[in-house]
Amino acid sequence: MQRRDVLALGLAALALPRPAAAAGEEVVNVYSSRHYGVDDALWRAFEAETGIRVRVVEGGHDELIQRLAAEGEYTPADVLVTVDAGRLAFAAARGLFRPVTSPALERAIPAHLRHPEGLWWGLAVRARILVHHTGRVRRDELSTYEELADPKWRGRILVRSSSNIYNISWVASMIAANGVEATERWCRGFVANFARPPQGGDTDQIEAVAAGVGDVAIVNHYYFARLLASAEAADRALVKELAPFFPNQEDRGTHVNVTGAAVTRHAPHPGAALRLLEFLAGSVGQRHFADATLEYPANPEVTPHPVLRAWGPFRQDTVNAARYAEFAEEAVRLMDRCGWR
Repeated sequence: MQRRDVLALGLAALALPRPAAAAGEEVVNVYSSRHYGVDDALWRAFEAETGIRVRVVEGGHDELIQRLAAEGEYTPADVLVTVDAGRLAFAAARGLFRPVTSPALERAIPAHLRHPEGLWWGLAVRARILVHHTGRVRRDELSTYEELADPKWRGRILVRSSSNIYNISWVASMIAANGVEATERWCRGFVANFARPPQGGDTDQIEAVAAGVGDVAIVNHYYFARLLASAEAADRALVKELAPFFPNQEDRGTHVNVTGAAVTRHAPHPGAALRLLEFLAGSVGQRHFADATLEYPANPEVTPHPVLRAWGPFRQDTVNAARYAEFAEEAVRLMDRCGWR
């Protein structure tokens, strides 16, 4: 049996069932790690606008990247959609994406939210904010990420594990801004201020602030926004005494990350893949990210969800998101040295 046949059999075993395309039907195959059922409406809207059928395979973030690498030139995938610039940069470094140029994408997506060579494009923005209890923390007590290492916060800080990709990228962005030595000094003070050993996800940190375990949590903004916008009265009651805060507004801005997409290196349908990226960066796609998942639209021409508009505008850290990957390994080692588990 030829190597190609062996590989094809292996990939067939891995593949998730999906309906076959009709003869002559134009399609685009998407690998997506976004586990949001509401995204089905997004794919159907693209089909209605373009006549191109979208076939989606869902999986874990790292699982899909590994699958792309294993499939190589025989991949059926045209587009990868995933979260966090660190993951996108990792996949780009493995040669899994092809560069694309598009005036529509360049107009829609600010330079700091896309790969400098067009290997991937940010489609929605995720701000790493502070959530604080308004009865225990005054707004004027908060300022920067760096200030969270001050001893006044001893026993008051809540954050998830250092192994979480959101924290790896966040600390990598601080290395980019301040250097390794200064970031490690900060990290040691920051860890000394933890209210408890890191555990759970971002929503768990918000719940712990509400319960009085700590006073300030570091979370992605949409976890808090979804509780505020929830149809469940219990969710809204949980956060009634909590408020968001955007750090570093007087200097580099608040750290942001992305939901992003890329055209795969061996995309069978590269033209359809590019059309999908342009659709996702346009008004319909951006409105979906804003309203369905409460992320900030990457396209500045599209307004955020009303809950986010009520928070007001904020300054984003405009270091190119591709740089997070440069410091990701150093960030992991640094957090380990300073005892952040």
